[in-house]
Amino acid sequence: MARRTDGAPAKAQRHRRILAALTTDPTVRISALAAQFGVSSETVRRDIEELSAQGAVRRTYGGASVTHAGVQPEFSSRERMAVAERARIGAAAAAMVQDGAVVMLDAGSTTTHFARALAARGIAATVLTNSLTAATELASGGGPALRVLLCPGEVSVADRGVFGSETEAFLRRFNADLAVIGASGLTEEGPCEVVSRAAWVKRAMLARAPRRLLLADSGKFGRGLLECVCPLAELTDLVTEAAPPAGLDAALTRAGLRVTLAGPPS
Repeated sequence: MARRTDGAPAKAQRHRRILAALTTDPTVRISALAAQFGVSSETVRRDIEELSAQGAVRRTYGGASVTHAGVQPEFSSRERMAVAERARIGAAAAAMVQDGAVVMLDAGSTTTHFARALAARGIAATVLTNSLTAATELASGGGPALRVLLCPGEVSVADRGVFGSETEAFLRRFNADLAVIGASGLTEEGPCEVVSRAAWVKRAMLARAPRRLLLADSGKFGRGLLECVCPLAELTDLVTEAAPPAGLDAALTRAGLRVTLAGPPS
């Protein structure tokens, strides 16, 4: 067992710092906290178990999350979380897009990584998106054969996307080969979101494509948020960077999803 290093915070102080971290980020990771505190991962795991028993946090795979099902940080905060993991996920998903494919892509931090990786491939494709950041990445970084269609709708500065009835009506006019969505949480019931308007756009995209990819890092595992986007069976693929825990893995298998683990960059 790893010893607590000299100067490492006592348990009460660790608990306060874990709760303080969750006021700015929706999830914290055991490995990162252990390195920050100078204690073993097992010590942090026990801290999280105690806080969970008190109802102060929600345990997740590899860490903890806020207990509030209706709270999500703004895009600018989310894009600073799990950057390396999300970049790997985005690259792995972008590698699945075939030349000439039509892709529907929703707004989110992980889907922006997908857009960046797809643009870098330089293939011919058509992307319909409600994400302002993804549209910029695709239009500025992609080759001349990459066509980008930006959905109409009401602009959300917080989410850097467009949403609303016009967005959904626009998407219903098109057929796609792939729908690529993110989510704020993933449980055995399916992906979930805090903001209903985001969930509605995701559903509209999923309805227009035979292959339906969910991009979600392991910090989302076990996070049950306000609104379930769809049952797992309505997805075809999960792209993530770590193996799901047993219960979720069994649910994914029952639903018939293909799970792709994004490896480190070569």
